Amino acid sequence: MTELVLKPGQATLADWRAIYRGAVPKLDDACRVKIEAGAAAVERIVARGEPVYGINTGFGKLASVRIPADDLETLQRNIVLSHAAGTGEPMPVAVARLMMALKLASLAQGASGVRPQTINLLQAMLANDVIPVVPAQGSVGASGDLAPLSHMTAAMIGVGECFTPHGRFPAKVAFVSHGLEPVTLGAKEGLALLNGTQFSTAYALAGLFEAEVLFQSALVTGALSTDAARGSDAPFDPRIHLLRRHEGQIETAAALRELMAGSAIRESHRTGDERVQDPYCLRCQPQVMGAALDVLRKAAATLETEANGVTDNPLIFAEDGTALSGGNFHAEPVAFAADMIALAICEIGSLAERRIAMLVDPALSGMPAFLTPRPGLNSGFMIPQVTAAALVSENKQKAYPASVDSIPTSANQEDHVSMAAHGARRLLGMAENATAVVGIELLAAAQGCDFHQPLASSAPLEAVRQVLRKDVAHLDEDRHFHPDLEKAAALVRAGALAKAAAAVALPSVSGAAA
Repeated sequence: MTELVLKPGQATLADWRAIYRGAVPKLDDACRVKIEAGAAAVERIVARGEPVYGINTGFGKLASVRIPADDLETLQRNIVLSHAAGTGEPMPVAVARLMMALKLASLAQGASGVRPQTINLLQAMLANDVIPVVPAQGSVGASGDLAPLSHMTAAMIGVGECFTPHGRFPAKVAFVSHGLEPVTLGAKEGLALLNGTQFSTAYALAGLFEAEVLFQSALVTGALSTDAARGSDAPFDPRIHLLRRHEGQIETAAALRELMAGSAIRESHRTGDERVQDPYCLRCQPQVMGAALDVLRKAAATLETEANGVTDNPLIFAEDGTALSGGNFHAEPVAFAADMIALAICEIGSLAERRIAMLVDPALSGMPAFLTPRPGLNSGFMIPQVTAAALVSENKQKAYPASVDSIPTSANQEDHVSMAAHGARRLLGMAENATAVVGIELLAAAQGCDFHQPLASSAPLEAVRQVLRKDVAHLDEDRHFHPDLEKAAALVRAGALAKAAAAVALPSVSGAAA
C-alpha cells in the first residue's frame, strides 16, 4: 500500500482520491500540538464542573440533563452504543476507509478535544486495513451522520464487526489479530467521533471520483459515436464556444476536436455530404457535457472545502478554553453537492443513450438496422439499446434532489435536516448505471466504425477500439450479449478509455488526472 501524508485542513481532492483508491493516510506530525491542546482544554472544562453540552450533559433533547463526573466515560460509551442504530447493507470498504480518513483529518485539527491515543487508534485501524462494518442506512444528514459514525466508533471500543484483509470478524477478534486494543472513550470523545458529515462526504467524494471517470469515458465514446455516424466535427469549432464563454463547454469542445483529429472517416464526408446538421446528441455534446463538467467542478470545490473542515459540535477553542455549540454538523453543502453530481451523472448517461439510439436507427445513422449486417435474422444491438434506456430512466428517477427534503427528528430539537446521506449514497449506483450505458455506447460505436473499413478513425479513437477488440470481437451474427456488455463496462469503470486516448488531454474534474 502507498502511504500518504495527510495534512488536516490542507488535503487536496487528489489526496482523498488516492485514499479512496487504497492509499494509507498518515497524519502530518505538525498537527500533534493542536491535538494535545484540544484534549487539555476538555480536561480543564471537566475540572471546572460547568455544564457544557456533550461533555457533561445529555444529548439532543436531553441536553439539560447534567451528568456527574464519575459517569462521563459511561456517558460516552452509551451515546456510541445507543446511536449505533443503522440498518441495511454495509458501506463499501473503500468508502468506509475514506470516511475514517475524513474523520481522522477533522479530529486532528484539535477543535474536537479528542485525545492523541484515540486518534492514534483510528490511524492504526487504517494502517492495518481494519475497517468497521457500517450499515449504510440511518442518517438524515444532521445532527451529523450519527448512526453510521456510531458504528465506526463502536468498533473502536470493541463492539460490532470489522472487515480485514482476512475476512469479516467481530471487532475484538480483528483487533487482537492486528495488535490493536479497543479504547475507553474519555469526555466528549464519543460525541466527537459520531458527530460530523464524514459519512455523507465520503459517499459524495466517491461519487465524484467515479463521475470523473464516467465523464472522461463518455467524451471518448461520444467522439467515437460521432465518427461512427459520419457526423461533423464543425460543432466543435472553438469559435462557437468562445462566444458563449462557459469554461467547461470550451474545454469539452477542444477535447472532442482533438479526439477526432486525423480521422479518415471524418475526411471521407467533409465535402458533398447532403446532411446539413447532426442530431443534438452529436452536435450539442460540448454544451451538455461542458455544463456537466462545470457542475461537477462546483461540487468538487464544495466537497474539498467540506473535507478539510471540522463538523463536530460543540467545538473546542483551546486558546481560551471555550466550548461553542453551533451547527457545523448540518450537511447542507454536501447535500447540494451530491445533488449536482447526481444531475451530471444523469445527463451524461442520458446523452450517451441518445447516441446509441441514433446509431441503431438506419434512418439516422445510414448503417444497417441495429448495427447488424443481417437485420431480421439477427437483432444486433436492439436490446442493448433497451437496456441503456432502462438504466437512464432509473437514473432519472434517482436524480430528484435530496436536499429539498427534510423531516424533524429528536422530538423536534433537530427540526431541519439535509438528507445529504441519501443524496450522496445514491451516487455510486447512478454512476454504475451510467457506466453500463457508456459501455454499450462503446460497443455500438466501435461496431459502427467497423462498417466504414478500410477507413480508420483518428489515432486516439483507434487506440480505444483496439483496447475493446482485445476483449470483444466485432458482432457479425447474434451471440450471448451479456459478456460483451460486462467487458465493455469494466473498461469504462477502470478508466481504460481515457488511458487509451491519453494523447488527448481530457478535462479533469477534481484535480490531478484520475
